[in-house]
Amino acid sequence: MVEEILKRPEEAPLMEQVLYEIKKVIVGQDHLLERVLVAILSQGHLLVEGVPGLAKTLTIKTLAEAVHGSFKRIQFTPDLVPADLVGTRIFNQKTCEFSTSLGPVFTNLLLADEINRAPAKVQSALLEVMQEHQVTIGGETYRVPDPFLVMATQNPIETEGTYPLPEAQVDRFMMKVLVDYPSEHDESVIVDRMTGKLTPVKPVVTTDQLIELRHETEKVYVDPSLVEYAVRLATATRQPDKFGIPDISKYIMYGSSPRASINLILSARALAFVRGRSYAVPQDVTDMALDVMRHRLVLSYEAMSDGVDSDDILQRVLEAIPVPARPLQTHAAVNAES
Repeated sequence: MVEEILKRPEEAPLMEQVLYEIKKVIVGQDHLLERVLVAILSQGHLLVEGVPGLAKTLTIKTLAEAVHGSFKRIQFTPDLVPADLVGTRIFNQKTCEFSTSLGPVFTNLLLADEINRAPAKVQSALLEVMQEHQVTIGGETYRVPDPFLVMATQNPIETEGTYPLPEAQVDRFMMKVLVDYPSEHDESVIVDRMTGKLTPVKPVVTTDQLIELRHETEKVYVDPSLVEYAVRLATATRQPDKFGIPDISKYIMYGSSPRASINLILSARALAFVRGRSYAVPQDVTDMALDVMRHRLVLSYEAMSDGVDSDDILQRVLEAIPVPARPLQTHAAVNAES
């Protein structure tokens, strides 16, 4: 999908043009790029886990340039306080009045770098604005710009001195995306590109157009069978015995919350739109399943001792739950228009 976009003309759909511009800078990382676009179209937020140097910061900064949006980065540290994120009231001695200084969360695209290095009260302040899209300072409410996307990163190494996000807070992220090292070929291109002159990124859409695209995404048709499929996937993590996979019961303490099935449909709908369709297909749901559900499982100590992770369990669930018959394209198109 992303590779094809590089060959397409400027008359291509807007989301493909956005990807084309990002790919001028970012090499590889197609999975992450697609998930970032899905998140911004479905008003979700991303938790990205990967070692340093994998272009996490550069990705969201380049996206901000392509969509003509504002971008800010917060480096989370143990001495951070909530006011450093949302803002605070400042007393002016000359006028003897208080003025409000808004924090860096007032932006379109926010990178919360190494979120697990800040204490719980700072994490909570960020999660509140993610959920409500507003903050209250000195009794007054201020809304953040629209669109608003938070990409929080976690470093899987150097866990000393960190404050792991509680499961209830992690559940508020639409997706958890794992970023791996690039291939040897991609890394050669990265070195060549980063040691030379980068091609400037041209703004493709405005934030107003991006909001319109989000409204178009909401019109993507989702067949009821896909909703039922998403619910069955989430339920199977809570009641695996009921779905013929009792062997994974010992590995799960708590299954996916209802946010899993909700976000599966929202993200599948956005993924279909990014891929140029007005209707979702079962493949869209299965493609999003790991990213949407991996962080919503609370595993037992037995899973850790046996070396079983969330992705292993979800693969077993995907194998056990039958995929619904793919809706006919003409049927889906008719329903999408109606």
